[in-house]
Amino acid sequence: MKRLLVTFIVLLVALQISAQDRKPARADLALGSPMPQFTIESSTYGKISSSDLKGKVVLINLFATWCPPCQQELAQVQKVLWPKYKDNANFRMLVLGREHTDADLEKYNQKKGFTFPLYPDPKREVFSKFAEKSIPRAYLFDKDGKLIYSSIGYTQEEFQHLLKAIENAL
Repeated sequence: MKRLLVTFIVLLVALQISAQDRKPARADLALGSPMPQFTIESSTYGKISSSDLKGKVVLINLFATWCPPCQQELAQVQKVLWPKYKDNANFRMLVLGREHTDADLEKYNQKKGFTFPLYPDPKREVFSKFAEKSIPRAYLFDKDGKLIYSSIGYTQEEFQHLLKAIENAL
């Protein structure tokens, strides 16, 4: 019994020290924040960096293939958003698969048949510049590179707000 108590106390102290050594969680991007600097590469769609997006209205969508709300949102992107804005020279959309590789996204897209590009973010390197957790996420930046709209999760109402924000920004 005494040995179990000592083990428990040692474990408790170790956990407390470990918790103190962790960095505090970074807050999500606030409205008005500049677009984080990043570079992302896809074997299918090439390399793109945030500096390539200057002067454009930019939608960054963060998702995962296993996430049901992400599936709903991406279906609406395919049906409504992408057909309307894909040819607009002032608009750019990046859809990033959190913790997915090019191969994962290629297999996923064979099932879904999306016509918009899917970029891999296998190590959360880009995702971590925007948020700590939770998907789907949408971030809309104006032509000056400032965040003007963001959302977490998916509802049809929220998606309509996103569409209005894009229209207003363009």
